[in-house]
Amino acid sequence: MDPVMIFASTLGNNGFIWIVIAVVLLFTKRYRECAIVMALALILSFLICNVTLKNLVARDRPFWIDETVILKIEEPHDFSFPSGHTFSSFAAAVTLFLYSRKIGIAALALALTIGFSRLYFFLHFPSDVLASVLLGSLTAGLAVFLFRKLIRPIMKRAGLIAVPAGAADDPPTDGMPEGGEDEPRND
Repeated sequence: MDPVMIFASTLGNNGFIWIVIAVVLLFTKRYRECAIVMALALILSFLICNVTLKNLVARDRPFWIDETVILKIEEPHDFSFPSGHTFSSFAAAVTLFLYSRKIGIAALALALTIGFSRLYFFLHFPSDVLASVLLGSLTAGLAVFLFRKLIRPIMKRAGLIAVPAGAADDPPTDGMPEGGEDEPRND
């Protein structure tokens, strides 16, 4: 099981897999907005988790406390709470889920695996990971809200995104994107 967990944990390093997915989606008309919102969610997760909470809480990592633990992956040097890997994974995966349930379910499975890998290697306490699941998910919702209320209107005025014929100016509030041609459909 070690190789699978090493791979999963490595995918989460610096949000790498989520950045790659966002860049790929940026080049698709159907998921372009999702890619922008994912990028926003990842930026917010970095600021909330890595810049603010980790330094504010300053919780020691489990392997710092139990020095008998032999790490099988590179030693992280920042604090334990919250888990940056899990936080960014859920921020990105929940964003994907809000735009496409099919893709989102696969993304959530990957996010869970990444989060579990951090526990598996004794890098985090369970509360670090559970809090990160919750906070990352909330951050995805915040990113969608900010995009729809602040960024999308600016992009429309600047002509950077098209407004489908007959579409209302106000975005829906049900958590799913509008069903216009250049936006993802509910699937």
